[in-house]
Amino acid sequence: MRDMALSQSGIRLLLFGGAFSAVLTVSAPPSNGQQVPLAPRPASGAGVTPAFEGWYRNPDETFTLLFGYLNRNHSQALDIPIGSDNRIEPGGPDKGQPTHFDPIGLTEPRELGVFAVVVPKDFGSGKVTWTLTANGETNQVPGRLHPDYVITPLGEPAQGDAPPVIRFSPAGPPHVGPPVTVNESFKTRVSEPVTLAVWAKKSPPSRTASTVAGGGKQPVVTVRWSKYRGPGLVTFDTAQPDVGSGDGRAVTTAKFSAAGDYILRVRAMDAADRGSNQCCRTNALVSVTVAQD
Repeated sequence: MRDMALSQSGIRLLLFGGAFSAVLTVSAPPSNGQQVPLAPRPASGAGVTPAFEGWYRNPDETFTLLFGYLNRNHSQALDIPIGSDNRIEPGGPDKGQPTHFDPIGLTEPRELGVFAVVVPKDFGSGKVTWTLTANGETNQVPGRLHPDYVITPLGEPAQGDAPPVIRFSPAGPPHVGPPVTVNESFKTRVSEPVTLAVWAKKSPPSRTASTVAGGGKQPVVTVRWSKYRGPGLVTFDTAQPDVGSGDGRAVTTAKFSAAGDYILRVRAMDAADRGSNQCCRTNALVSVTVAQD
C-alpha cells in the first residue's frame, strides 16, 4: 500500500494499493449519520478521494507523478469544476486533472493512472498536492519523489509485461501508458452522436485470452470510455465496446446533452495484469467540440 489521502473533515487516512483500498480511521465514532469508512459505499452523499499512484523518471531526466481517484459513492457521478474545490498546488489550480468523477461500482477498487503531472529534474523533496471537495467533504493527497513510490507504468520488461497500445486509426501514431496530451479531436452537434473508434492491442502480443473466475474467457485487452471534462451529460452507446480479436478495433458512439468543449478518456487494460505496479493499462484523451443545433 503506497498512497495516502488526508480528509480535512476529520483525521482519516486512506491507504491505497494497486488492487485494493483500505481505510484507517482515527476519530470519534460518528453520531450524525456520517459514513463509517469501512461500511459499504453509499449511493450518494460521500466525497471523492484523490490518490497518488507513484512516480517514474522520464528520458529527459524530469519526473512524472501519476494520480488516480476513488469516487466513494456507489451511484452518484460528480462534476467538480477547476477551482477551490478541485485544485493542484503549486502551479495550479489546473494541471490537467479530471472534473468529472464517475462511480465505478464494486467491480474495480478505483480509477488508476488517470492523469500525470511532470515535474523538473531538480524537484527534489518538493510536493504536488491535489485537493478535492465534494458533498461537503475535502480530501487531499501529496505527490512526491519518495523512493518507495517508484512505479513502472510503461512496462516491466523483466516480467514480459507492457501496456496495450492505443491508436485512433489502423496506422496512426501509438500511445502507451499514462495520458500525456489530447490524442485525437472531434467535432459534432448536440443532435449528432460522434463515432469513437480505437485500435487497442498488447505490445508485444503475448496471449489471446485469459481465464477468469468461473472458467470463462475474456479478451486480453479491454476498452472503456468515460467522460473526463465537459459541461453536459455524455451518453455512450456502450462504454465498454468489444475489442476485435484480430485487429483490436473497438467502436462506440457518444452523444452530448449540451454544446461546449468536452474531453473524454479511453482506457485500454490488460485483463491478465491488473494492479501490477501500475502496469498494464493505457489511458488516452480525446477532445470533442459540440456545437448547438
